[in-house]
Amino acid sequence: MRIFPLITLLLLFITACNPEQKVPTDWQLTGFIKMDANNPVLTPDTTTLFVDPIKGDTVKWEGKDVFNPASVVRNDTLFLLYRAEDFVGRYNGTSRIGLAYSLDGLHFIRYPQPVFFPQEDEAKIYEWEGGAEDPRIVEDENGRYIMTYTGYDGDLARLLLATSNDLINWTKYGSAFARQEDIDHWSKSGSIVSEMSDGRLMAKKINGQYWMYFGDTDLFLATSDDLTKWTPVKDADGEWIKVLSPREGKFDSDLVEPGPPAMLTKNGILLIYNSRNALDDRYDPTLAHGTYSAGQVLFDPEHPEQILARAEDYFFTPDKDYEITGQVNNVCFLEGLSLYKGQWFVYYGTADSKIAVAVAPERDGLFN
Repeated sequence: MRIFPLITLLLLFITACNPEQKVPTDWQLTGFIKMDANNPVLTPDTTTLFVDPIKGDTVKWEGKDVFNPASVVRNDTLFLLYRAEDFVGRYNGTSRIGLAYSLDGLHFIRYPQPVFFPQEDEAKIYEWEGGAEDPRIVEDENGRYIMTYTGYDGDLARLLLATSNDLINWTKYGSAFARQEDIDHWSKSGSIVSEMSDGRLMAKKINGQYWMYFGDTDLFLATSDDLTKWTPVKDADGEWIKVLSPREGKFDSDLVEPGPPAMLTKNGILLIYNSRNALDDRYDPTLAHGTYSAGQVLFDPEHPEQILARAEDYFFTPDKDYEITGQVNNVCFLEGLSLYKGQWFVYYGTADSKIAVAVAPERDGLFN
């Protein structure tokens, strides 16, 4: 267990409350334009069927909602791994992960069957019957894909992990955490620190370890030697340390949650994060209660627990009909980010119902 001494925790608190702006003002990744002519790029499909291996029933596996995708570029093709819900089950439908591909980032062809789903395996106790939710993907130096995702058993959400060499055939590792005390803790949304290499997000070691931001209330931090088993960073009392928290009166007043994989830039570790506006008087009055918007934060590349800068306002918020009305209203939830054919493509769930894309030009000098 990695433990931080008291003086380090005090510095973390001071830094989080009063981050010093020691970086250029243009450290954020901005300029995204929602592609209205194409959005939403994926919607539910009631014609694709799947025989559930646990119940043995045929289900419309992506008939209810599709949302919260990861994206990855492979052999000049852009792939989405997206969360899809059916109509069956006690927990608003069971979630599985589908696969779609595109040659322009805007028009997608779907695989007819999910590529990742609950089945009779060791991970079933974590995934059934809520399902497998909200993937995020990076590569390792050998071209292996590392996917973090949420397993929901109807009582507890757990951060789980799987790997693949081809995006279709996956090996499940169960919990992302190595210790039982952490496995039985509510956890979600693993964003592994990566670097951009030839248009691909590659997991990057810092100080001899891999790092991951995770959580969906506050943000926490974990380390790993091999990308498959992780250890949360803890304080002297054995509690997960908080590296990012909500701010009263702002767009992120209720919760913060990682978006796409964090990226090493020339200014630091850039993390796009999702957030919810509070449902009570802590909220930002310029947004509807419960609105999900996205912000950005920059962490120290040598000390991934320390904040260098944090944007005062969101850069992405619901303002389209398909983002405002759906399974959950007023939601833009960003999870996929790819540099593809000279542009940044960000993919996001809209109102927990559909998938949309926004595009920004590649910016010189972001990485060097």
